[in-house]
Amino acid sequence: MAGRATDVRQAGAAILMLTIVVHSGCDRPSADPDPGIPLPIAEARQRAIQDLRYQLSLDIPETMTEPIGGTVAIRFTATDVSHPAVLDFDAGPNHLTSVRVGGQPSRYQEVNEHIVIPAGELTRGENTIEIAFRAGEAPLNRNPEFLYTIFVPARAHQAFPCFDQPDLKARFTLELTVPSNWQAVANGAETARQDIGGNRVRLRYAETQPIPTYLFAFAAGRFQIETALREGRAFRMFHRETDAKKVARNRDAVFDLHASALHWLEDYTAIPYQFGKFDFVLVPSFQFGGMEHAGAIFYNAASILLDESATQNQILARAELIAHETSHMWFGDLVTMRWFNDVWMKEVFANFMAAKIVNPSFPKVNHELRFLVSNYPAAYGVDRTAGTHPIRQELGNLNEAGSLYGAIIYQKAPIIMRQLERLLGPEGLRDGLRAYLKQFEFGNATWLELIRVLDDRTDRDLAAWSRVWVEEAGRPAIRTELETDTAGRLRRLSFVQRDPQEGRSLRWTQQIDVLLGTLQGTRTVPIELRDERTDVPGVDAVDAQGAPGGLRFVLPTGGGLAYGGFELDAASRSYLIGHVEELSDPVARGAAWITLWDEMLEGRAKPADLLSAALRGLPREDTEQNVQLIAGYLSDLFWRFSSDEERRTIAATLEQTLRAGLTRAQTSSLKSTYFSAFRSTMTTPAGVAFLERVWKRQEKIPGLVLAEPDEATMALELAVRAVPNTSAILDEQRMRFANPDRKARFEFVMPALSGDPATRDRFFDSLANVANRRREPWVTEGLSYLNHPLRADESRKHLRASLDLLREIQRTGDIFFPRNWLNAVLSGHHSREAADIVRAFLAEQPDYPVRLRRIILQSADTLLRSSAGR
Repeated sequence: MAGRATDVRQAGAAILMLTIVVHSGCDRPSADPDPGIPLPIAEARQRAIQDLRYQLSLDIPETMTEPIGGTVAIRFTATDVSHPAVLDFDAGPNHLTSVRVGGQPSRYQEVNEHIVIPAGELTRGENTIEIAFRAGEAPLNRNPEFLYTIFVPARAHQAFPCFDQPDLKARFTLELTVPSNWQAVANGAETARQDIGGNRVRLRYAETQPIPTYLFAFAAGRFQIETALREGRAFRMFHRETDAKKVARNRDAVFDLHASALHWLEDYTAIPYQFGKFDFVLVPSFQFGGMEHAGAIFYNAASILLDESATQNQILARAELIAHETSHMWFGDLVTMRWFNDVWMKEVFANFMAAKIVNPSFPKVNHELRFLVSNYPAAYGVDRTAGTHPIRQELGNLNEAGSLYGAIIYQKAPIIMRQLERLLGPEGLRDGLRAYLKQFEFGNATWLELIRVLDDRTDRDLAAWSRVWVEEAGRPAIRTELETDTAGRLRRLSFVQRDPQEGRSLRWTQQIDVLLGTLQGTRTVPIELRDERTDVPGVDAVDAQGAPGGLRFVLPTGGGLAYGGFELDAASRSYLIGHVEELSDPVARGAAWITLWDEMLEGRAKPADLLSAALRGLPREDTEQNVQLIAGYLSDLFWRFSSDEERRTIAATLEQTLRAGLTRAQTSSLKSTYFSAFRSTMTTPAGVAFLERVWKRQEKIPGLVLAEPDEATMALELAVRAVPNTSAILDEQRMRFANPDRKARFEFVMPALSGDPATRDRFFDSLANVANRRREPWVTEGLSYLNHPLRADESRKHLRASLDLLREIQRTGDIFFPRNWLNAVLSGHHSREAADIVRAFLAEQPDYPVRLRRIILQSADTLLRSSAGR
């Protein structure tokens, strides 16, 4: 496939040649196929297999410790039978019961997570492989009262035998046998429900449209169902929420958001929704925000059913999440990437479309600011690190596909897509995407194929543009330069860009809006950065900084468009640190904060100066999204860039600032933003006492309604601060829960908050057992408290063991777990000793897997920077 490295191709070809030398009479192949789904095997299967169908039947017992039995009939047309059929199956040893090909017992071999069917048993044309098996547990997410599947990126074969690759789309027919008091949902519509006795029921589901294995899904358990009709289209919401008022409060908004997203996407793409019925499942403690299974989207329940204390950002995030997953019905489901090196394609379009979809529904929100604060800090958080990587990456085996996910895909790529839209124009991009979707519908495509479609709509060299922004890692380093004459008049204002990576000389083309601040006010100058030096036109009439009536600052990011590592000139940096809150435009203020944060991380601004600016500016900030941005920076400055002594000095002022904001806020959303910031940073006796009174329900916060999750978080925050009655608080909070799923999560996390170090140590040690890591959000919450800054000295002893577990975390966990694991472990540490542990780990293992090394460098970046001066 175009774009992959030659050495990957050559190595893969060798693997393939060794794998396929299997004669029909042999008991074993002459060489074993590698574990996972190697690219050459996948490419060979894609050439040889057509018209693929799965007929899957599973018998799911009510007790989660009992095995799940299953059968699958795999039907396909073979265009080449000179080689064996290599199926994928990694459920564990002794999980296969029988394999039949064409109705006859097969002389198959189990080899390195594969079932190898001899070539002599295959027929050119139609083939049927029937397999009886015991399902693998890992991707089935079994809980005492429900289960749900997560097969992304290539985990379907951990549950049942299949060809587990995105470019072998198939039609699935499913049959589930479940307890009669359970509900179930799958991609296809339910077509039959048969009572078979013994409190068991058999459910059958209609055949799906062609979808890849990672989008095949089902959920079953004790769910409640809400239904709605919007513009003639039926929707169903499966959930386990016990708070009826909470469901009623969110219900209509959730259905409306789905309906409006579907309507917008059908209009934008000019293609109707293609997957029949539309269900969605709200999963407690779901490991992702959502997963776009065709016809049966899965969501994290807490992201959809919001509490009364939800902030504006949470309300917006819900709308964007729903629009994101709905966009996937076209971008990812209707047209799927050929290989997971292009997984970013479906994510960037889902994010990009989501931003377009939600804007009309929230007319009072500054969406330019929303885009800025949602994407730039997270993208920079990876792109500035030594662990950054290209948007489009090489991938030789799908067993590494999970490590491709992250902020470069989810946050940097939408920024780049916005630049692409500016190059093509909104209508040009829309028409190009319509042509792309129509050309490849129900099929697969690569990014390069899309670029060819779009290239016909512009005089720009999109392939060259893509090579820099998409195929290469990192961001440009851009410096502001001012030249003045002897009278102090500004003669030249320039931006000089360089490639920060040695051995390259890339130049990034982008359109930006430069903000110039003078004594007469501010003005915006649009320019295009393309060459090493770009001059800003029309500035020769502006006096230089410090001259009467002259220039106060230059902010290249002021329009919210520019992407890169920006080095401000010294006068602009000084002015903005002292006056950032005076900028009249909320986007400019947000951009200034993001740029100043970069300046601080690069050592050109002092943390103490930024902290003073934040404490000064926060009371004057009237835009909630900027309040949340500044509050997040304050938290990091307090916990990660301040010593214990510095924290004690500023703690009271910080708490007073946040409590004053809480009192001043006019909306419950803004009050919730301030309260969350206070709750996570309070350390003084007065602050702890206030939070304890609120948790005990002895004191109310006017205008803010606190729900069960809010009280649980308060209890955990009090416990990590080792209040005298910690055990009693945790026990009482446990008894307060009405929702069994939230109670189970709280009980799991409780040992990590224990006042007994031995209990905390046992909690960490228990995570070495994969069975105790199955509920990944529970694990990361527990780890974040175990490694809280207030417990960092005591938990530092676990850092090396946490790093040692990372390979297994990647092998056994879902796609975000390695990164979430490391973030939870490292985010509470800022000592030189902790940084040295990370450095020693990397130094001792020069051959450590490159993608995991990158994740470590990303997660440890703030630790490595904040500890440098200690």
